[in-house]
Amino acid sequence: MLHRRSDKALPRLSSTRIYAADVQFTIQQIAEITSGSCQVESGTRSIDGATQDSRSIETGQLFVPLVAARDGHDFIEAAMASGAGGYLTHGPTPVAGGVVVENTMDALRDLARAARQRIEGPVIGITGSVGKTSAKDLLAGAMRTTMATHASVKSFNNEIGVPLTLINTPEGSEAAIIEMGSRGIGHVAELCDVASPTIGMVTTVAAAHTGEFGSIENIAIAKGELIEAVPASGLAVLNHDNPLVTAMASRTDASILTFGKTPGAAIHIRSVVLDNELRATFVLDTEWGTVTARPSTRGAHMATNVAAAAGTALWLGVGIADVEAGLSQAQVSPWRMEVRHTPTGALIINDAYNANPTSMAGALDSLDRLPQTRKIAVLGYMGELGESEADDHRNIAETARATGAQLITVGTELYGQASTSDVIAAIGPVDADTAVLIKGSRSAGLEIVAAELLAETPPAQ
Repeated sequence: MLHRRSDKALPRLSSTRIYAADVQFTIQQIAEITSGSCQVESGTRSIDGATQDSRSIETGQLFVPLVAARDGHDFIEAAMASGAGGYLTHGPTPVAGGVVVENTMDALRDLARAARQRIEGPVIGITGSVGKTSAKDLLAGAMRTTMATHASVKSFNNEIGVPLTLINTPEGSEAAIIEMGSRGIGHVAELCDVASPTIGMVTTVAAAHTGEFGSIENIAIAKGELIEAVPASGLAVLNHDNPLVTAMASRTDASILTFGKTPGAAIHIRSVVLDNELRATFVLDTEWGTVTARPSTRGAHMATNVAAAAGTALWLGVGIADVEAGLSQAQVSPWRMEVRHTPTGALIINDAYNANPTSMAGALDSLDRLPQTRKIAVLGYMGELGESEADDHRNIAETARATGAQLITVGTELYGQASTSDVIAAIGPVDADTAVLIKGSRSAGLEIVAAELLAETPPAQ
């Protein structure tokens, strides 16, 4: 269903796709924004963007030392030597270019709020138990066909990643897409306080991080904080297939746009067909016309993320042809249903970035649909599931075995069998009639298995 509760809508944006290269802030402006102080001689120094990682400094960026397992203040000199334009500090100023603040984390948020005010077009927040990164990537692909759009990189979706995304939004951007993660009630609300989203999308609510939330109902409360933050002139994009998500409509006065496979969705998915490489083709029926989707993502379970992205882009005025093209060309973050072939022709599905029962079931369904006669599921630990942990792993093991796949587990005995330390040996020789799914929570590090099967150098940890 699509219903508008306000006569106001977000402004339709121009077709400009050029980012200006203007400097975002000076050191003096940063000091004023953060209620800090700086050396007079450094005040006019130009700053463009920010990072908390001294190893990834780009010329002119602001280095923000944060205190966690290690104290980022120890790397100020290294960051400046690598080309940083300046730095924040709540400690000493070992070199010129520092802005002394009371707390660097608070200052990062203040700077992000100031950067947010420079974005005149829509700011789209995306959250959900599963699919938020893929939905973000797909939406960015669709919107960039028509407007200059900045989006969170990878999964920069927490109290550090969201401010950095805002600060690193280039001058001239017409829209920003902000992925928002959560580890408990109140976390998304805190991110919204910084990002001030004008559109909110909830991909789904499912059993993920239940060990921290306590229940799926609490997950819904937390994810719905995004919808509560959307103004009446904005848009809430909600999964019509999930009752916990559709119920969030009562938490906003914004317009509502629903997506899903069940009847009544404003962006209705039908006729999903997969090819032998798990590339999906399907139809989206919308009030703007029919979209024929052939997205860059893999797997039938990605269709809802595609529908959410397509609907949001259409609502913002992107044409159907541009939406179709953008979805097919979207750059998807790594290790999410990546389909590659080994030198011997075996098909490898690298879905090693994260795992929970919902995404695991979707990946196993994709494996089951492949034509290869030998199918192997290399499954790692699913983290943060709380009291349901044992049952969830056992159920996934049963799902895997029901497909006829050979099950190889890594790093845990929760699947009901001993873990296999030598995964490559357990897999054995593979050929064009072999398909291997590799999936587990981030802590499992299973991308190394994919790299070895593909005869590549394992990624750095």
